[in-house]
Order: sequence, then structure tokens, then C-alpha cells
Amino acid sequence: MGFIGMGTQGRGLLGGFLGDREVQVVAVCDVDTNRREAAKQTVEAAYGANRPEGWKGCEAFNNHEELLARADIDAVCIATPDHWHAIITVAALKAGKDVYCEKPLTHNIHEAIAVMDAVKATGRVLQTGSMQRSMAEFRIACELVLNGVIGKISHVHVSFSGPGRPNDLPEEAAEPGLDWDRWLGPAPLAKYNAALAPRGVHGHYPAWRSYAEYGGGGVTDFGAHHLDIAQWGLGEEGPVSVKAPPGAREAFAAKKTEDLRGCELTYASGVVVKQVQGFGVEFFGANGVVRVDRGKFELSFEKNRASADPTNADGMERRALAAEKNFLGDAKVRLYKSVNHLSDFIKCVRSREKPVASEIAGGTTAIACHLMGIADRTATDVKWDPVKRELVGHAIDAKELTRPYRGAWRL
Repeated sequence: MGFIGMGTQGRGLLGGFLGDREVQVVAVCDVDTNRREAAKQTVEAAYGANRPEGWKGCEAFNNHEELLARADIDAVCIATPDHWHAIITVAALKAGKDVYCEKPLTHNIHEAIAVMDAVKATGRVLQTGSMQRSMAEFRIACELVLNGVIGKISHVHVSFSGPGRPNDLPEEAAEPGLDWDRWLGPAPLAKYNAALAPRGVHGHYPAWRSYAEYGGGGVTDFGAHHLDIAQWGLGEEGPVSVKAPPGAREAFAAKKTEDLRGCELTYASGVVVKQVQGFGVEFFGANGVVRVDRGKFELSFEKNRASADPTNADGMERRALAAEKNFLGDAKVRLYKSVNHLSDFIKCVRSREKPVASEIAGGTTAIACHLMGIADRTATDVKWDPVKRELVGHAIDAKELTRPYRGAWRL
């Protein structure tokens, strides 16, 4: 495996894959000299004297193209800022590599479609980092919904903050050792600011996610996680319309987009998924409610079924397992069961099957996030065809589906 993007998230993924005996890490890539050299040292220290058979050391690259040119690399892990995800992913797929790419899978809708098409054309395996699909509480919650345990779903609430805003950061002096032009890559030329790309090995998540040129704010951060679970539980691959939230135009004018909430996504089934400030993901059914978040799980029924409520068990895991035992013993719908997101990817690299968070899951969730972003920044309702994957009507200009690309970095 080769690793591209060695920031905080990339280092965490590197540690996870280094612990898998079926993996040899042979290359790392980052535009920051200190980060890539630190990652190289981490790999070589991890293998130490017990070097895997055939392993000749870890090579460090500034350019992802050089890493992808190595014929001995079977798979890559991509943990760059979002604006690079799709370009590197498609290049890796075309180079014959399987791909683990962080969420959101893409920066815009055009890229989501391009990635899904590239996986189909190349026959490669792709897992996106929507690791909540590999957590038992989320799978059980979705199986309860899909098997009708709480009755017909009327609506769903998903909790995350608002979209990204245009970059307005002032210029700061850059220390040597960072290839800032390549960090920007396909994004518009901008002056360096440490909030976007902190130098060296740091332990926090940088603020580039807050700026539309590089990320999508909370909508594509935790929104990508929670919308993925909402769509998994509904058995849907995208909304048919998105209603813009109240105050969208004012929020962008005031540069306060992080507090903007209220987007509503309507699905073909008629179910409305609404962005709120609340409890992760909440499915509201005719007979009860399922609430799920990381380390949290609640199942409650109407009064006439309160005695069957398993949520009085101590601890989230026991409550989730009790719900599974009590209500899913003869379930007709069973979802893909993954207990480790990284191991699931490696298993599917060997089997050539689709992993739990394939390009379809990652791509369609990214599209849902980006439709929300479009509705937010244009303050306009959006109609969408999730089968044809195209806009319906003329309320939204097609240019909103993509972005201008700088230089040679484009899809």
C-alpha cells in the first residue's frame, strides 16, 4: 500500500493499516516535508527488525503521480483535503490501484459521478471512510428501520453544522518545506494561511474544511457520515428534491454559514430528512423512534409497546444488542456486516467484492451533501433525479455541479 496525505487523519489510517499483517506499507506522500518524513520514519520504525518478506523500505514522495507510477503498489489510502480526493482517486483507479479514500468522497457532484464511473470502468475496489457503517449500533439501527420495527418512517433528523464559506483568510508568511502550489492543486490560487495547512506534524484537524474551495463545512464533514446512515436506513440512493433553509442568503452574506441549518431532503418514498442540531441520526416511525450516534443508541415505542423497550439495558452496546436480539431474530432484511472498516477493505481487495462503503455509498452520499450545499449557497430549492443523476428543471445552473479547475489538475 501507498499513503497519500499524511496529516492527522492520514496518520491514524496509517497506524490502522500497519497493524494488518496482510499489508505492507511501501510509500508515503505529502506536500509537507516534515509530515512525509515523519510518516516514513513511522513505517520503518513499525516494521523494525521484523521486516515483511520482500519489503525494501518506505519511499517518501512530494507528488502523488510518482507514487502511483510504482507498479508494485496494489492499493492506496487517500487522506488529503477534500478538493484533491476525486482527482487522485480517479488517477489511482486508472493506474490499476484499489482505493481507500476518506469521506466525503468528492468535492462536488461532477466528481462523484466521475469516481463511480471510474470504478465501474476499471473494475477496481473502492472503500470510502464512512466508518459508521462498520459500527454495530448504526447497522442495527438501520436494520430496525428497514424491517419495519418502528413502523412506516415519516421523517428523519440528521445533526451537523452548516456549509463551507468562501476563503477570506489573510496572507501569512510560509516557512520553507511546504509545496503550497501543490497543496492548492485544482483549487483557485490563494495566499498561504496556516489555518489551511499548518506546518509540520500537528495533532488537530485544520480549518480548510470550513472553506468552500477545499471542503464543504459541516455538511460534508459529519453530514457525510450521518446522511450516509440516513440513506442506508431508508434504502435510498439520493433525494429527489432539496429545500433551501431559511436565512441561507443572510448567513452567507454575514459569513456565518457554520450556524446555518434547516435543509430538507425529500426522497422518492416521501420521507423527509431534515438537518437539525440534535442527536446524530433519528428515524421517526409510526410506532416509535430509533436514535443513533457514535456510542449512543436508543429505541423507544409508543406507550402500548413500552414494555418491549430494550433501552433500559445498561450501556449503549447492550441496548443495541438487546434490540437486535429482541426484534431482528427473524429479520427479512440484513445489511452488510463489517466489524472493522480497514480490514473490510483489505478483505475485499482479495475477494474483489464491494466493501461496506463502496463507491456507490460514498458517491451517492457525497451527492446528497453537495445538493444541500447548492441549496444553501444559492438559497434555492433543488430538484434532482437520483437515477439519471442529473438536475431536474432550470432553477439551478449546471455549473453548480462542478467547479473551475486550476492548471492541469482537473476531471
